[in-house]
Amino acid sequence: MEISLTTPAILFPAVSLLLLAYTNRFLAIAGIVRTLVNRADVQRNANVLKQIRNLRVRISLIKAMQAFGIASLFFCVLAIVLLYFEFLFSGKIAFAAALFLMLGSLAVSFREITLSGVALKAELERVLDRDGKAQ
Repeated sequence: MEISLTTPAILFPAVSLLLLAYTNRFLAIAGIVRTLVNRADVQRNANVLKQIRNLRVRISLIKAMQAFGIASLFFCVLAIVLLYFEFLFSGKIAFAAALFLMLGSLAVSFREITLSGVALKAELERVLDRDGKAQ
């Protein structure tokens, strides 16, 4: 398979957008954590603690997503440099590494999104429990 200098450049926009999305998820979760910690200080219940544990795991996953994404970008740039200097085999290896790291980032992202659904379910249960007690 032939690989040109522009082939690894295809990943640049995707990696940049993914890293931006990961950062936005991290910032959103940071805000949620602050809210839940304040709520936990006022009322300690199992639901709030369950959500805080979920968020702790999700923050770790987002950090892993970002690390895989940054490593993917690094290997993508390395592939371009190697291909520029006509180290074709090494450039192909670096590009393959960038692709596999991106796959890892996406896999971790999928796991984080499933945990996000669990967190939303817990929040809905809290609302339903509160409304059920009020009736």
